[in-house]
Order: sequence, then C-alpha cells, then structure tokens
Amino acid sequence: MNPTTLALLSLLPIVVVGIFMVGLRWPASRVMPLSYITAVGLAVGVWGVGMVQVAAATVNGLIIALTLLYIVFGAILLLNTLQESGALRTIRQGFTSITADRRVQVIIVAWLFGSFIEGSAGFGTPAAVAVPLLVGLGFPGLAAVTAGMIIQSTPVSFGAVGTPILVGVSSGLASDAGVQSFAAASGGDWPAFLRAIGVKVATLHMIAGTLVPLIVVVVMTRFFGPRKSAAEGLRVWKFALFAAFAMTVPYLAAAYLLGPEFPSLCGSLVGLAVVVTAARRGLLVPPPEEAWDFAPRETWPRDWSGTLEVRDVGHTHGSMGMFKAWSPYLIVAGLLLLTRLRALPFGAWLQSAVVSWPDIFGTGISASVQPLYLPGTMFIVTSLVTYLLHRPDPAAYRQSWATSLRVTTAASVALVFTVPMVQVFINSGGGTAGYARMPIALADGVAALTGSAWPLVAPFIGGLGAAVAGSNTVSNMMFSLFQFEMGQRIAVDPTWIVALQAVGGAAGNMICVHNVVAASAVVGLLGREGTVIRLTMLPFVYYALLSGAVGYSILTYRERGLLNVGTVIVLIIAAVAVFVIARYGGRSGDVAPEATVSGR
Repeated sequence: MNPTTLALLSLLPIVVVGIFMVGLRWPASRVMPLSYITAVGLAVGVWGVGMVQVAAATVNGLIIALTLLYIVFGAILLLNTLQESGALRTIRQGFTSITADRRVQVIIVAWLFGSFIEGSAGFGTPAAVAVPLLVGLGFPGLAAVTAGMIIQSTPVSFGAVGTPILVGVSSGLASDAGVQSFAAASGGDWPAFLRAIGVKVATLHMIAGTLVPLIVVVVMTRFFGPRKSAAEGLRVWKFALFAAFAMTVPYLAAAYLLGPEFPSLCGSLVGLAVVVTAARRGLLVPPPEEAWDFAPRETWPRDWSGTLEVRDVGHTHGSMGMFKAWSPYLIVAGLLLLTRLRALPFGAWLQSAVVSWPDIFGTGISASVQPLYLPGTMFIVTSLVTYLLHRPDPAAYRQSWATSLRVTTAASVALVFTVPMVQVFINSGGGTAGYARMPIALADGVAALTGSAWPLVAPFIGGLGAAVAGSNTVSNMMFSLFQFEMGQRIAVDPTWIVALQAVGGAAGNMICVHNVVAASAVVGLLGREGTVIRLTMLPFVYYALLSGAVGYSILTYRERGLLNVGTVIVLIIAAVAVFVIARYGGRSGDVAPEATVSGR
C-alpha cells in the first residue's frame, strides 16, 4: 500500500472526531466510542494487529483513563473545599482589589499562574487548577476551559520540570547510534545536546508565545462578552504584550543559562511578580470605569455553565485573610514542585510506590501507576490540610466529596473510550501487514508530499501527535527520531527540526481531545468538547504555522537568503497583528462599528 493511502487511513480515527465532535457538535461521550471502533477496525483489518494486542492496548488505556479521572476528582474536590471554607470568596475579593477587569484576571490566572503549574507538574494539571479557579472567580465554565486550553502551548515544552525534553526528546533520540554520533560531533555530551535543543525550542516559543495572552483575551471577549466584540479584547493589547514578555524573556534566559528544567518555572514566577505588581499600581491596566466584565449570569446561555455550581460562601469563623485563602494553592504548588525537582529525593520516594501490570497478555505492552506521585494525590492531601486550616462546616465538606465523585463519574464515559483509542492508535505496529504504526505511517505520508518544505509541516506533525496522544512528551517520543531523520534527508540542521517537533507538540495540547474532556470535567461541562476545540483550533494553527515559518526561515537563510517563504509568512502574520491592533485596539470611543459582531 502506498504511503499516501496508508496515511489517509491512519487519519480516519481523527477524522471521525473532527466530523462528529467538531463539525456536528456531538458530545465526546458519543463520538469517542466511534473513534475507538474505527481505530480497532483499522488495527485489525488493515494493519493486521492481533486482537490480543488490541485488548492489551485497551486495558492500558483504561488504566491511564482511571489515573486521569483521579486527577480530575482531586481538582474538583480542592475547588469544592475552597468554596465551602469561604476561601474562594476572599480570593475573588482579592482579584477585585487588583482590578475588576476580567481581561486582566484571565491573563494573570491562565497565562501566568497556569504556566507555573505547567512548569511544576505538566500533564494537563494547569487545566485542573487554573480552570476551576477562573470559574470560582465568576467566569463561565466554557470560557474558563477555552482559556485554560489556549495557554497550553508556550509553557508545555518545559512542563513537569522539563519532562517533554528530558524524557520525550531524549527517549525518542537516545537509542539511535547516528544521533549519538551527531551529538558527539557537535562538541558536547548528551545533556549539552539536549540543552542546545531546549534553547532552540525556547526561542521558537518566545516568538510564537508573544501573542498568546492577547489571543486568550480576544477569544474571551469575542465569544463570551455581552457585545461579542473582539475589539474589547484588543484594547488591552499593551498589558497583554507586557504580560507575554514578562514571562517569555526570563523563560528564554532560563533555557540558555539553566537548562530545560527551568524555563516555564522561572518565566512564570518572574512574570507573576512583575505583572501582579504592575496591575496593582495600575500600569497598562484599563481605568476602573473601562473595566470589562461578562453579562449578568442569568443571561448566559445554558451551555456556558457546567454542573459545578460556585456559591458565595463566607468563612464560618469570621473573615479570612488573603494569605490564608491562597494557602491551599501555595501548598499544592509547593507539593508539585518539591516532588518534581530531580535534585530532591521526595519524587523518588513517591515514585517507588508502583502498581504495575508488565507485559499485558504477553504482548509487551505494560501499564504502571505511581499513585502517590500523581497530582490527584497532591490535590486530595491539600484538600485535607485545607479542612484543618480553614475549618469549613463538616457536613458541607463531606458533601463536597460526594459532589466531586458525582461530577467525575459523569466524565468517565468519554475518557474510557478516548484513551483506549489513543493506545490502540499508538500500539498498532508489528501486525501481519508489516506497516509502521499509525502515527509513523501518517507522518511518512505527509513527508512524501512536502519534501524540502518540511520545516513548515514539522510543528503540525508534533501537534497532531500531542492532540491524539494527549501528551507532548509522548508525541516527542513517537516522532523525534523521525523528525531528526527528516532534517538529515532535506540537508538541514536536524536539531532545529526536532525543536519544531517539540514546539508543535506543545501547541497540540490546545486541541487534544482528552485534555479538553478532562478540563471540561473539572467544571462539570460535558458535551461541549467540540465547541472548545473549534475555539482553540485557530490559535493552534497560528502557533504551529508561525513556529514552522520561523524555523523554515532560519534553516533556508544561507541557501535562499532572507526573503524566503518562511520570512514572508512571518511578515504577513506580524503585519496582520499590527494592523488589527492599530485599527481596533483603541479605547471605547475609537472602536469601529464593524469590530463588534452580534450573535455567536
């Protein structure tokens, strides 16, 4: 079978999701069983994979799905605990004292605080922390999930203290002798080789990430504002760009000076300190009379809010101080950081408790869970500590456990088909047909069509891998060697192609089905996954296209000069951004009528 046909067949499980979930707006609970059946049919009928291997991949998927549900449960429980203790009310009042402008709030919580959680824990944890916090502040659930997904880009490559690079890229490349020889010829050892790739990744992210905070705000005002106006988001362009550089400048410096473990952590912490201080002093923040807010809650469409109901509960023992209210988030962030830093022993201790099923059904597929190391455990421990610190009503706290379990159960239907589909897709190699597994067959087909234009395509392959697998780390494991070999095939620096893979894999988290399902489940917003992916698809395309264009320009500069296809694409994107900001980014009296669009 020719590579193009095989690639098209490999796409079918993803096409099913695109047609039914994104196009026809079916809920994930109905679409993902169809996608799973499609993947199984292809694996057995075309790839010649045995049913035993399919069953083993499915079991592994179910185990992973249970770990995701455990994380979701912990995140919901923590939010409910904060609500019952009155901490959420104090946190809301604290944000209002900084600014009542929702545009500024979403940048601080989603972009900066979310990036810190990503740098600490990764693996979708920011959505489990930042998304419910936004809902607790009064954001519609759908807006909170969308914002939480869009920021899953710039910080992701260095999430979980550098895991996508140090584990994903390293595992994908280290077993190849040719790559090892290339690294040695480059004049450094393996850590130095990975560090050099990390600097390239950070450079690409810094460029593409510049507009991410502004994109988040514009999506929020355009689709969730009372006037459905993109211009209302563009009016805070100065603050959004300031917040972007406050994070990405120290982010790039950390990649260069400290290595892949620290860019997201350092960038977000410096950014939080700088941006919150600036916001408190009114620097670049709209004046109070121009503060933007959502329409009254009673006017929201029903599909904007989930089953997670945030109530205005006061502290049962008088007023609560700001530090005490924020202490649970400080505790959970501290636990995640302490257990992820490799220089400290805590992570190794927790990881030593392993529940595993090696060689499932004799197929070579293995499953393992480290229950004490999972973020869900950190959330639950923090909830228990919060109960002791905040002393909410015992009956209300018991009810928060029951409510959290009920909401988590509602999310299980979608996840128990989504993750097994991914595992069947990934573990489709070794069949009687002799084809490479589906992800590699898909990439081979695309490579046959693109040739020397591959740098423009490389981020999209990484993004597709992350969107299907649900992990930048897994995408890098699958495709890093393939991307390295493609770089050698088209006679360019292969480490830049690997960097493009890592950047695209990070951006792919924006459109990842099971990340969207998990984030939606945290706020009880199920059945709207397709809507979220439609809203995040364009930001993903922007991110992957700009990264690919920058990479293409860098790699073809010597041969084709400064004026090449990559440079032209970069200039077009920059020109459009400047024009839109200049045209619609003025104050209220300067907004053109056509900048406001009514209806959804």
